[in-house]
Amino acid sequence: MNTFRHAVAAEWVKTRSLRSTVWTPLAIVPMVAGMALFVGVTESLQPDDTVLGGSLTGAVLAQFAAAVFGVLVVSGEYGSGMHRTTFTAMPRRSLVLAAKGLVVFTFTVLSAFVASCLGLWIGAWMLSGKGYSDGEPFPALFGVALCIALTALLGLAAGVLLRHSAGAITAVIGFLMLPGLFAPLFGDFQGWISGTSPQVVLQKMTQTSDVTAQNAGSLGAWPSLGLVAAYAVVLLGFAGVRLVRRDA
Repeated sequence: MNTFRHAVAAEWVKTRSLRSTVWTPLAIVPMVAGMALFVGVTESLQPDDTVLGGSLTGAVLAQFAAAVFGVLVVSGEYGSGMHRTTFTAMPRRSLVLAAKGLVVFTFTVLSAFVASCLGLWIGAWMLSGKGYSDGEPFPALFGVALCIALTALLGLAAGVLLRHSAGAITAVIGFLMLPGLFAPLFGDFQGWISGTSPQVVLQKMTQTSDVTAQNAGSLGAWPSLGLVAAYAVVLLGFAGVRLVRRDA
């Protein structure tokens, strides 16, 4: 336990010491708040949309930022050669990955929850009383934060597997977007295919009117979030195996 605590402390220091890995997750807050302000000013909502859905429009952008953050946490070390020092100091590579995952998840889930609450507050202040239903913010706000944080873990896994920033970012962004882009090609199965995308799962959580059974499947928001968690567990497990078996 002491060893894991030391690994977490070391990863926390490394993460907050680099500007890219500090500002990327923190950018989630102005992304969500800024889009909530824009939606509030323009009132660019559908008549059947909710205040919650409109306020959290920026959560999709935040999800991309979280994915990039997860990649940068590990690819930056491979780019600078710092990973050799890390593995020398902590030979148990699986422990290093677990510590990175905990730091990435904690940093992202806190940023995303603060951003979601702030975005909803702005949206409620600007849109309440204008004919839109409120939506159900709890426990949806927790689900939004969890979905964004799980996406950061997907980015972390991609960074470990590919060890290159551009390639890993491209891969994880593609994983977020491609199911929704190609789903219409599959006819009656469109909803089930696009509904597996973490991006669509996030939209289910925000309760946006853009998500329907036709384009997102009939699986509920929380079971869909469980699917994203399964993605993260499987990919991190595979990344952990690859990390242990290959050369530094």
